[in-house]
Amino acid sequence: MRGARAGPSERGPRLEAEIRVGFPVRPPRADATTGAALPEAAAALADRIRAEATRLGFDAIGFARAEAHPDGGRLLAWLAEGRHGTMRWMARDTARRVDPGAVLARARTVISVALSYYRGGWPGDAETATLRGRIARYAWGRDYHKRVRKRLLQLTRAIRVLAPSARIVPYVDTGPMLDRGWAERAGIGWIGKNTNVILKRAGSWHFLGELITDLDLPLDAPSKNYCGSCSRCITACPTGAIVGPYQLDARRCISYLTIEHRGGIPLDLRPAIGTRIFGCDDCQEVCPWNRFATPTSNPDFAARPEQQTPELIPLLAMDEAAFTDRFQGTGLRRAGRNRFVRNVAVALGNLGDPRAIPGLRRALLEDPDRFVRGHAAWALGRIAASDATEALRAAAMSERDAEVLGEIEYALGTTTGDRSPLHATPGR
Repeated sequence: MRGARAGPSERGPRLEAEIRVGFPVRPPRADATTGAALPEAAAALADRIRAEATRLGFDAIGFARAEAHPDGGRLLAWLAEGRHGTMRWMARDTARRVDPGAVLARARTVISVALSYYRGGWPGDAETATLRGRIARYAWGRDYHKRVRKRLLQLTRAIRVLAPSARIVPYVDTGPMLDRGWAERAGIGWIGKNTNVILKRAGSWHFLGELITDLDLPLDAPSKNYCGSCSRCITACPTGAIVGPYQLDARRCISYLTIEHRGGIPLDLRPAIGTRIFGCDDCQEVCPWNRFATPTSNPDFAARPEQQTPELIPLLAMDEAAFTDRFQGTGLRRAGRNRFVRNVAVALGNLGDPRAIPGLRRALLEDPDRFVRGHAAWALGRIAASDATEALRAAAMSERDAEVLGEIEYALGTTTGDRSPLHATPGR
């Protein structure tokens, strides 16, 4: 469901005028979940909210009952198994995460929305480019949190024009809400075997957001699941993070490892990361439903070449100020400079190109972050060249951090053929 985008000047009286006139009002209809007849006022209000969401550029909108989500037990079991890795914040506020009533007293409806970020295929040279990394599609443009939140706040203001006493709380992947679960309950799409929400006519390249409100609105039927017997996403996952249909172990997921995980990347998973330096789209790239995705014209998510397949060696040399300056206002800031440069070192190690040795040597000997130094050592160990061995030996004489020394010893074992067993899973 697509509509014209709202310009920045469409606010205040003009916005109110647009809301109050021109929207067709359907006759009273039945609640999709109960079959009960709905008051005409509620049905008309829902129609106007849908129309305003379309005008603001949202691609889908749906309404779900604000009650304890039935997947709450599965979330708790997932957390108990430790599959959230080091994302400790996920284990906090679990009651608020599954029950909108714990966020807003007397909540009646969760309004779920989806906004496409799909910009089409990769650059033409993506498969042949050398010494370049790959960045997940969702980070090709501006930071989605601010962009989706801006539209949600505009939608909130529009609803308050229609229902001045309404209480509304917005969420955009920044608070305790099961975004995907509510999108499914609201009929936007189903949760696929890769755990992403899939829209039947538009695929999975979407950002999600919610409004929790005390308005009693007509409900949409939950989405049916159309994954069938397909298991392409499970097979395609480079690290085996999709441990079963609808089951993700974040500790093995490249998106988690390159964005959220603050420590060292487990040694056995580094080769599978390839040249991915921020996120991974493999489980979405192979999904048959994404053949229905059409590129969005939303300028906020316009692809920047330097945020698709950037040159790696210059990134390795970035300090904190350079990182902030280059990626200000983008989702890449989420990883932070140290994690991002750590990822760059891993990508260069997987490429194994001797041209990366000078930059990796500098990172190993001079970088202030121990994880950058450790992963630079690993990368040098993957490059079969005497210069790489010399850099590692020089670092072994000056390094004082025990874990980095372990990485250096392992890397020296790689370059000399005497592989050290130390730090099989470094930095955990």
